[in-house]
Amino acid sequence: MVGDGFIINHSTNSSNKLESPKKTKKKKKRGGTKKKMTTEQTLAFKSVSEWVFLEQASSLPSTAASCVVDDFGVQKSLGRGGDKVVFELHSHSKCSDGFLSPSKLVERAHGNGVKVLALTDHDTMSGIPEALEAARRFRIKIIPGVEISTKFYPRGDSEPEEPVHILAYYSSCGPTSFEDLEKFLSNIRDGRYLRAKTMVSKLNMLKLPVKWEHVSRIAGKGVAPGRLHVARALVEAGYVENLKQAFSRYLFDGGPAYSTGSEPLAEEAIQMICDTGGVAVLAHPWSLKNPVTIIRRLKEAGLHGIEVHRSDGKLAVYSDLAETYDLLKLGGSDYHGRGGHGESELGSVNLPVLVLRDFLKVARPIWCRSIRHILENYAEEPSDFNLAKITRFGKGVSPLSCGKDLIDRCLSSWLTNEERQNAVFEAIRLKLSHVSINQGGIQVPVESK
Repeated sequence: MVGDGFIINHSTNSSNKLESPKKTKKKKKRGGTKKKMTTEQTLAFKSVSEWVFLEQASSLPSTAASCVVDDFGVQKSLGRGGDKVVFELHSHSKCSDGFLSPSKLVERAHGNGVKVLALTDHDTMSGIPEALEAARRFRIKIIPGVEISTKFYPRGDSEPEEPVHILAYYSSCGPTSFEDLEKFLSNIRDGRYLRAKTMVSKLNMLKLPVKWEHVSRIAGKGVAPGRLHVARALVEAGYVENLKQAFSRYLFDGGPAYSTGSEPLAEEAIQMICDTGGVAVLAHPWSLKNPVTIIRRLKEAGLHGIEVHRSDGKLAVYSDLAETYDLLKLGGSDYHGRGGHGESELGSVNLPVLVLRDFLKVARPIWCRSIRHILENYAEEPSDFNLAKITRFGKGVSPLSCGKDLIDRCLSSWLTNEERQNAVFEAIRLKLSHVSINQGGIQVPVESK
């Protein structure tokens, strides 16, 4: 089980099960050898840095000479003057089963040198506005994300169903149809409540009188409880010594207190992500019983990538699978903030610069189309409803001071000048130049410059 922060494999051997995935071994010398970037790596570093620092021209590294790479293409800083662009693509806050608020998560990421943070709470995007507001103070770029709980059903009766988690990464404006995605996620969250109550009932039948009120209090107001919340209740009640024991004894997949929710099919989640302008990535494939079958089927459904990199290195067997099915090789810490030696720190997954380049090469055209679609809808019908789609993830700032903010907010921090300066966006600007925004009863003309 991984989605709640633990990896516990209780599965039996399967023809599709990958045996003990070996990590790519690094040199024994701490940090490995350091060498200058190749031409390809230098160009990749420049491309990634330009996107990361779009709003911070003064912070953009003037050259990649201050950054070197190790034998695996991972960036290494050269002392104080060195620049390193750190992406953290898998993290959780109190809005699902994390321990930190979105703002505290951003603050911690900043302290760890993270430049790009994807907040990927389970089945909710409610923490994104707070994260964006905090990111403005710490000059971090936020990728609005979510980790969607799903099920995978093998074809035939020989294999059981499996829980599968799919990460979704969106543009600064969020999903093209937030309402459709939110309805999709809301159904999953409703199922999480029923699932958690069933787990509590099963624990009670096992002579462990955990109270539902206790679990709800741990989860917090408006948060759909997950296994981690039930596990914390077990620890606080003194029935187990720690969270790992709660999972290994009672809450692992198929365990005595385990229960399923109302998760959609993994293929349906990927279709929803693709339809709403997101990038779909398979989370922690090493937790799956039948990764080959699942990855093959999900690739057919539109999957863009899989997690391959962890804080303890790259898992070679999943890297090979990614190459076989032409998928992005990504990774993140899956940080929850629970503390202890078993958790990877924010920003601890060293993604090679070529991996970051490949990720943005796939993601940016998708995000560009998404932003364009949202802006076109508003230009065609400048209603409050369509304006809300633009400002929903508007960095948590006060209402637009002038119409120019509408365009700048959507474009300047996310798209390069080259991406913005095309006929489609020019046409949108022209249409918006004749539109006024009604804020608090005041008509604010949209400036086209």
